[in-house]
Amino acid sequence: MSAGEFRLLVTGGGTGGHTYPALTTVRALQARLAAEGVVVRVLWAGAAGGLEERVAQAEGIEFAPVATGKIRRASNPLAMLSAENVRDMARVPVGVAQARGVVSGFRPDVVLSTGGYVAVPIGLAAAMSRRPLVVHEQTVRLGLANRALVRGASRVAVSSPSTLDLLPEGVRERAVVTGNPVRAEVLSGEAIKAVDALGLDSFDPGLPVVYVTGGAQGAVQINTLIAESLPWLLGRANVIHQCGPARVETVSEVAARLSPELAGRYRVLGFVGAELPDVLALADVVVSRSGAGTIAELTALGKPSLLIPLASSAGNEQAHNAHRLRDVGAAVVLEGDIAAADLRAGIEPLLGDVGQRERMAHAAREHGRPDAAERLVDVLLNAARER
Repeated sequence: MSAGEFRLLVTGGGTGGHTYPALTTVRALQARLAAEGVVVRVLWAGAAGGLEERVAQAEGIEFAPVATGKIRRASNPLAMLSAENVRDMARVPVGVAQARGVVSGFRPDVVLSTGGYVAVPIGLAAAMSRRPLVVHEQTVRLGLANRALVRGASRVAVSSPSTLDLLPEGVRERAVVTGNPVRAEVLSGEAIKAVDALGLDSFDPGLPVVYVTGGAQGAVQINTLIAESLPWLLGRANVIHQCGPARVETVSEVAARLSPELAGRYRVLGFVGAELPDVLALADVVVSRSGAGTIAELTALGKPSLLIPLASSAGNEQAHNAHRLRDVGAAVVLEGDIAAADLRAGIEPLLGDVGQRERMAHAAREHGRPDAAERLVDVLLNAARER
């Protein structure tokens, strides 16, 4: 590290689950070192046209495109030898050669990989060039990319203590539990702002607030379960339902059939943007998928939840994430062929028992790491110093 400047090479992306923890960590590192008079120069390497490039450009971060390949999973190993997989894997050596040029040209003090297939070339190049590599895993089980990189990493940062036992034995001594970085703004929401911003004056203050979300695009499964349970649910709670931009009209048609009293307790939204921190602050219970970012936010905030894992998630990671919260008493988990009756049975104890919600909130908070970004910054700085 030169006097007055610290160079961080970031790689990872493809999805928000890999991209946004990296961005949160970059911001935390910049803030930490700015207080010491050190400028952080950041270069983000990833797939051209990917989410990581769009995020880097929006943040004013320099971006370097690197060729990479993607493995399309299949239950049958022979099916993985598809033409697409063979073609993409042939690009990896090209990407590694490009990545070595990026690493040697940028000369980073440390490299951060947050996973996704886009991280493999830079991660391999960092190890070949003897630059400190910190691998961060957001989920309980290592993703394919991080599995390929951990043996050459200087440090391995994981989000859950459960991951430590799943690491190769020789890697465990270099592993540390940091948690999964959560955006600072998510932790600073105010419930009253959600009421004002979303016009929730018709909500019943004597009933709990349920926030339902299937992710940015919504989830047909969750939307259907809520639609089939609406009158019952609204008799027991106020509901903010983020259903996805393409499904607002369909869900609104269901809402139009509600009585005026029940309709007043229901708010349908296509997408929740800047209001999300305030909505989460207002929510007493969250119904959602169980991606790594969602789990990090729920535990950092201490929110009871009913989780419906996405069955098709890579490596069944959402189920593993959900089970972890269920096992510590922080969540109810519904899986398989779920009917509206299952949703009602799962959520009723949370709506009718304040004590139960408080116990679940405490359990979630006990396993949350709101300081995960700062912990990961510590790992990065230590790796750079030990180089």
